[in-house]
Amino acid sequence: MPNSSAELSNARKKEIVAACRKLYKTMSYREITLGEIAEETSFTRPSIYNYFETKEEIFLALFQKEYEEHAADLDRICAENEALSLDGLAGALARALEKRQLLLKLQSMNLYDMEENVRMERLVEFKTAYGASRDALERCLCKFCPELDAGKRRRFLYAFLPFVFGLYPYASVTEKQREAMQAAGVPYSYPSAYELAYDGIKTLLNGLY
Repeated sequence: MPNSSAELSNARKKEIVAACRKLYKTMSYREITLGEIAEETSFTRPSIYNYFETKEEIFLALFQKEYEEHAADLDRICAENEALSLDGLAGALARALEKRQLLLKLQSMNLYDMEENVRMERLVEFKTAYGASRDALERCLCKFCPELDAGKRRRFLYAFLPFVFGLYPYASVTEKQREAMQAAGVPYSYPSAYELAYDGIKTLLNGLY
């Protein structure tokens, strides 16, 4: 049990974020309300306002946690491998993305709207986690692609990061979307997030050598 007010506050925040994560597995962002999040916790809806002012702040906290875990995944790639070929690095980075389906789903949302309705301190916390994830990715490039100078690493990041934000809609398709594609006569092979990420990363890396 938490033995201080700070520990209790952190525990409550984690419980709220965990409740949001659970709901987001089966519901859309628009469908989820603060009331529904409260029902998944051990306290009342008014209590949520002691920790988060808006639904957007809760989602941003969930987003932040995903970036923190992704950064840890990337750092493990560096720690557990002395060297990686371009093919090996592309595979490792793609697997790190594949295991973070929630991160990919959150990235596909309208981040502008979410960020607009949160307090500045919450937004700074989120941007810090995002920056740490980006820095961890660059550390992978520095270790496994030492031939790439700072300019080429920047080119990779500027191409890769927007690319990742579009992965989820291509890799996670609903039955309704499949039916619409078939009715429209649009051929599509429905690749996995890993396949899309691997091919994209490999293409970007090869283009820099």
